[in-house]
Amino acid sequence: MSLEFLWYIPNQAQPGHRGDDVVNDHNSLDTLTTHARALEEHGWGGALIGTGWGRPDTFTVATALAARTTTFRPLIAVRPGYWHPANFASAAATLHHLTGGRVLVNIVSGKDDLAAYGDSEGGQADRYARTKEFLRLVRRLWTEENVTYEGEHFGVTGSTVVPRLGNGHPRLYFGGASEAAERVSATEADVQLFWGEPLDGVAERIDRLRNLSEKLGREHAPLEFGLRITTLVRDTTEQAWADAEAKVQEMAKGGIARDPLRRPAVGQQRLLDLAARGEVLDDNLYTTPGKVGGGGAGTTWLVGSADDVARSLRKYQALGITHFVLSDTPYLPEIKRQGEQLLPLLR
Repeated sequence: MSLEFLWYIPNQAQPGHRGDDVVNDHNSLDTLTTHARALEEHGWGGALIGTGWGRPDTFTVATALAARTTTFRPLIAVRPGYWHPANFASAAATLHHLTGGRVLVNIVSGKDDLAAYGDSEGGQADRYARTKEFLRLVRRLWTEENVTYEGEHFGVTGSTVVPRLGNGHPRLYFGGASEAAERVSATEADVQLFWGEPLDGVAERIDRLRNLSEKLGREHAPLEFGLRITTLVRDTTEQAWADAEAKVQEMAKGGIARDPLRRPAVGQQRLLDLAARGEVLDDNLYTTPGKVGGGGAGTTWLVGSADDVARSLRKYQALGITHFVLSDTPYLPEIKRQGEQLLPLLR
């Protein structure tokens, strides 16, 4: 099975995301195109582009970058509720067609400012039931004609998406660690994305999802697995750890505090709980960033020389991980460093 190596493009309203360089026009088309073209030049397949109300529109950014590149593949994060399935299926089919099949899609069901764009949210079960409907309907619209469907959350009558995609539709990535999320992923997603958990946690979840896929009667090709994590790579192990500790000290000075009234998602809580097991897990999985405000992919870091980090990533690959979404800040120079030092060791 082929490996996919993606990066992250900071689709942010404010500069300096996770310690990124603060530059003028940080989210201009020229600046973001520089990132996308650097990814092409240094061996990356493409990049995740995040979503959330208060950011520039993700699909618009992805479309603009795809038009200015030749091999760059945007992993476009989208939210059910922000999009209606038929509208999204048509937009994604069009971009997939125009780019020669370069579109990837990451479905996100987590927290957002839903009321700002007229959406609302039920409980966890309701949220993932809607996500499941969204995934199933979008896939049908990409592969069938004259689709009629009436569900609890969405419905269409005699709907045919143009251009027709047949079996060449975008891959559907999905995250989530709750039981409800895993049931959706096991039956509907193409790729399950994990945060940077230790090897034993990832192995446990892969085994559970494979069993769940069989139990629930998955109808698609076997579920594949991906890892979204920060990779801090330097010329030597010693320099990497010195820089990692210095970064954490700077993060701590920022005084980032978590809202005690907001319960983290299950997957995020799993990452935060890792710090109780130790500051460094496995060989070089650094848990301290999560204690000083690091969230999501920035909660845990793989730290070391290119050889160190490649060795760790190969261990994840041995468990069944074939999709890697990596990043570190400052994003642009790290595209080059890790593209030249890390990727050759993984290929």
